[in-house]
Amino acid sequence: MVTLGFNEIIRVIFQNTASNGPFGGALGMRGIPDYTTFFWVFGIAAICIYVVASMVNSTYGRGFLAVRDDEVASESMGVNTVRYKVVAFVLGAFFAGLAGGLYAHLFGAIDPKGFGFLKSVDIIIMVILGGMGSTLGVVVAAIGLTVLNEQLRDAEKYRMIVFSILLIIMMIVRPQGLLPVTFEKKRRKSA
Repeated sequence: MVTLGFNEIIRVIFQNTASNGPFGGALGMRGIPDYTTFFWVFGIAAICIYVVASMVNSTYGRGFLAVRDDEVASESMGVNTVRYKVVAFVLGAFFAGLAGGLYAHLFGAIDPKGFGFLKSVDIIIMVILGGMGSTLGVVVAAIGLTVLNEQLRDAEKYRMIVFSILLIIMMIVRPQGLLPVTFEKKRRKSA
């Protein structure tokens, strides 16, 4: 919730800056060269997924999982929870920066309207539908919701209703997500 609030604060600050300033005000930044290609997007996405999956399955990643599962218990076992939280935040910011750079160079412009509350809700829905802590599940949910979003482009006013119903059904039928963490553990053991 703090992150969503912080996102709104930053968006409003950028939106209310002077239009001739470094951020372009409500019009945003224009004239960004279009360097993003199909190769760059899928190459960087594949590298990011590999890095995250490798990190989660490493010894260092066990610390992240321990802090996520039970912060008090991991602190009592000697895990520096503050350090792991800061590293997780920095890694998340790094990956978001990569995505933002690709986004800016794809569209040639970025403005505050493109990063509103509904964009944050889309990302949270992807994480919840994919399964908290499941890298493969979140990737599948992100692809599925992106395709669904494009299918509902003509019915824009019903998009959030469909997403809400989908989220409610998933929480009732499959609260652990599409591909929960146990699915990934079983897949690793069989390999």
